[in-house]
Formats: sequence, C-alpha cells, structure tokens
Amino acid sequence: MFPARKLPGGCRAIRPHHLLHSSVPRASPNLAFVPSCLPPHPTQVEEMQRFISNSKKLFVMTGAGISTESGIPDYRSEGVGLYARSDRRPIQHTEFVRSASARQRYWARNFVGWPQFSSHQPNVAHLVLRHWEELGKLHWLVTQNVDALHTKAGSQRVTELHGCTHRVFCLTCGDQTSRSELQEHFEALNPTWTAEALDVNPDGDVFLTDEQVRSFQVPSCRKCGGILKPDVTFFGDTVSREKVDFVHQRLAESDSMLVAGSSMQVYSGYRFALAAREKQLPIAVLNIGPTRLDHFASLKLNSRCGELLPLIVAH
Repeated sequence: MFPARKLPGGCRAIRPHHLLHSSVPRASPNLAFVPSCLPPHPTQVEEMQRFISNSKKLFVMTGAGISTESGIPDYRSEGVGLYARSDRRPIQHTEFVRSASARQRYWARNFVGWPQFSSHQPNVAHLVLRHWEELGKLHWLVTQNVDALHTKAGSQRVTELHGCTHRVFCLTCGDQTSRSELQEHFEALNPTWTAEALDVNPDGDVFLTDEQVRSFQVPSCRKCGGILKPDVTFFGDTVSREKVDFVHQRLAESDSMLVAGSSMQVYSGYRFALAAREKQLPIAVLNIGPTRLDHFASLKLNSRCGELLPLIVAH
C-alpha cells in the first residue's frame, strides 16, 4: 500500500514510497523563482487524474517551470523570471560564433556559475515523471531544459530538445567533452582569476563586468584548436532536423500530450503541440500563468508541477 494523506475537500493524495526514499538527492522545494499560485483544488486533481488514467502512451513536454522548484530561475515567469528581474538577455548564436570577446564573456560568466548550476538536483516532479516511465505510462519525454535534471532523476526515454549544458563540443571537428572536464581546463588556464557569483541565470551563467572578464583565458579544442561551445541550442539557432523528426515519430506513437512547466512561447517546442492538435490528441497543460496552448488544450491547470503531479496515481 502507498501511504495517503487527506487534502482539503476530501481528496486523498497518494504518495508512492519510492518517491519519498529515492536515491536521488532531493531538497525541499525552492520557491524563490516560482510565481505565487493557489494550491491545487481537489477538482483540478480529479481532472488531471482522469486525463492521466485515460492516457496509455503519454507524450510529455517539460519546460523551465518544472525546474524552478529545484532553484533554477526561468526567463518568462511573471515577477520572478529573468526578463522580469533585469534587462539582461541570453547570448545569441551568431554572436557566440562570430565574436571572440562574446565567447570570452560567455565562458567567464559560465565558469563562475557552473559549480552552483551543476549542483542542482531533481525535484519531486522529475521523480514522478521517471516513475511514470517505469510503469509504462509515459511513452516519451521531451524537455526544453538544458539542466540535465530529468537524466539525474533517472529518466531514460527522454530527448533534450535544446541540448544540455553538461556537454561541450568543438564547432570545427565535433569532438565532445564533459562540461566538468572543461571546468578543470578553465581552472588550469586561470589559476589566479576570481569573480564572485551573485545571481545565477537560467542557463547557468552569472553577470560580470567587462573589467572582470578582460583577463579570462578561454581554451580551444585540444584536438584541432577549434571553438568550444556548450551542446545547447542558443537563441537564434535551430534544432536539428534529425532531432525534430525523431520527436515527431515519438509523438505519432502517443495517444495524449502533457505540457508541464512551459508557456510554449518558443516555436521549437510549440510545433509539437500544433502537431498533437492536428492529430486530435487530448492535450493537458500544467503551468503557472498563460500559455500559447490555452485556447485549444483539453485541460489547463494553473499549479506548481511539484505540488500537483505527486497527487496523481499512474496505473
């Protein structure tokens, strides 16, 4: 038996014991970057329960809103997202490729923020989705996040749509290395360089002044001397056709779609919701605030992923 507890209104929340005793380190929810919202009403829980119970091969797409409870800020959340808190914007793909000074600034900021960013752990929402995969309920998971939290949680049927900051590759020869290994190269090249991390941005970098960045040394590819880039899709870049086709195939095999923690403002993810609508698949959206899917989703719930998903029983 799974332990249960009473919710207001008489709804019973089921909490699988393996989520309570997972081997994955899991801290209490960090709500600093989570917009305020009311707890899920029992009626909402029942609606989501019905949706999941009716799904046999669930296609899930997650966004930054599933990771905010792990302490990672997002871009667009009202009042707490990066766009609401500052006028800073993420680096553009063409800027990174064309400008050595832009790469120096990016890598210096990323170097400072990496220890904190890479230490973030999955929250209960990531663990619930992993459990649904183990049960055969979740057919495929596509994440727009680059934080590797689904992988840390143990998910295997997952596509990182925009890549992952934990990998680095050479733009010339394609050689891949781990971001943690690159951190050691940075440290060897910059033994006396220091800067303090005050705020970590959604993609793991921090704000530094031009003066702080000026003396930072950036390594080249050890194999060919080419430019090293994180294995992520920067703003202004596109997701590969092979990856897009692969995700469309997984969607074609599915019978329903759940969007968790995403406003779906970026077309690279939104296109799959359009495809699901064209296939007349039922679509549920779990996100704090409005999304591009609200006018055609079968179900829209305005709740925290980590608060509502653990209340759902997957058979």
